[in-house]
Amino acid sequence: MPEQLLAIIAGLLLGSFLNVCIYRWPNDLSVMRPARSFCPGCEQQIAWFDNIPVLSYAVLRGRCRSCQAPISLRYPLVEGLTAVCFWIIVAQHGLSPLSLRNCVFAFILIGLIFSDFETMLLPDELTIGGTIIGLAFALWVPLADSTFALAASVFGYSPNPRVASLGEAALGAAFPAFAMWLMGFLFEKLRNKEGLGFGDVKMIAAIGAFTGLTGTLQTVILASVAGSIIGLIWIKVSRKPTDTYQPFGSFLGAAALATLIGGQNWFWRLFGGN
Repeated sequence: MPEQLLAIIAGLLLGSFLNVCIYRWPNDLSVMRPARSFCPGCEQQIAWFDNIPVLSYAVLRGRCRSCQAPISLRYPLVEGLTAVCFWIIVAQHGLSPLSLRNCVFAFILIGLIFSDFETMLLPDELTIGGTIIGLAFALWVPLADSTFALAASVFGYSPNPRVASLGEAALGAAFPAFAMWLMGFLFEKLRNKEGLGFGDVKMIAAIGAFTGLTGTLQTVILASVAGSIIGLIWIKVSRKPTDTYQPFGSFLGAAALATLIGGQNWFWRLFGGN
């Protein structure tokens, strides 16, 4: 129980920092300077007692103390979601290297979900940075998937667990990202318009570095189905043109979170797989 409480507190604090990243990185601002958060409306620095995750939003009733400008609901949502994800992960795996990796992955995904939904941008700090971090974790926390090891055995090579894990992470990052880029490239050539942003491709690479090939394929399928259904409903309700761009990165992030929390095989089990 104490470790889960620690996870919740860490999630709230890191969720608060993540809100800074979500606002500043797409606007090409440093997350280090100014060190203290400020109101986007009046640019007044926010006092520490108005910057307590979730609680301050409730006390201020969603408005800046200085200028009374509304504070985006995104702030408590990000803080609360990060805390819940950290709590679930630690409840599943305890205080372990696997929990640390999964919490870092959840942090990255939540940042990408809200950044894409709010700005239609996926910061390189989270996509490229996430890919590098995922590959590094693969050397420390082995991936369960064995696609790379199986492929290597065909050529008579039996990699040790660390190499197999790193190879799986690299395969999960490279193959789906290249396939997605190729589909987007062909769509653009055939339809003369962009069908998939390169930020989505980099995001898929980051997801693959953390989940391997099977987890990435599951994520892409889930995101595509959810994006199609929810996107069509939203277009119908809002009466937007059918070719309106959708924040596919948000759907990818949500699907990857479902894969992270539910396990890499839960989707396949729905259809009778093992």
